[in-house]
Amino acid sequence: MLVYQDLLTGDELLSDSFPYKEIENGILWEVEGKWVTQGAVDVDIGANPSAEGAEDDEGVDDQAVKVVDIVDTFRLQEQPPFDKKQFVAYIKKFIKVLTPKLDEENQTKFKKNIEGATKYLLSKLSDLQFFVGESMHDDSTLVLAYYKEGATDPTFLYFAHSLKEVKC
Repeated sequence: MLVYQDLLTGDELLSDSFPYKEIENGILWEVEGKWVTQGAVDVDIGANPSAEGAEDDEGVDDQAVKVVDIVDTFRLQEQPPFDKKQFVAYIKKFIKVLTPKLDEENQTKFKKNIEGATKYLLSKLSDLQFFVGESMHDDSTLVLAYYKEGATDPTFLYFAHSLKEVKC
């Protein structure tokens, strides 16, 4: 199994259990998330509650909760939304902090294509949710989520160059 850690903080952000598609010249990875129900156990014992005098809503409250699989699996922490000025400031700082950690080939590719990816993200800014890894470190890489038109499950966007592949 492969786990992808934040190159800046070491937080686990993704694994190969969630297939990705490269977009924006390989700068971003697009990953489909899913809403899942946790804690619900539906046991059908074959009995008919109404025939036994029970009400339909009678039973055990099993505390079922709906979560997004990626957020739950990697314990991502939601952040307040960014306005355009805050987001551009974050990207400038992100470039400054990440670039020295990349090898020469990746530095060149990252610098060449980050502007296009930033414009792409700015066009979606009002629809984005912002997450960071479990440590919530100040220099964390952002993980972004949005809902494609008509979708009921979120799509996540990762900065590919900020992920370090680790074999488990």
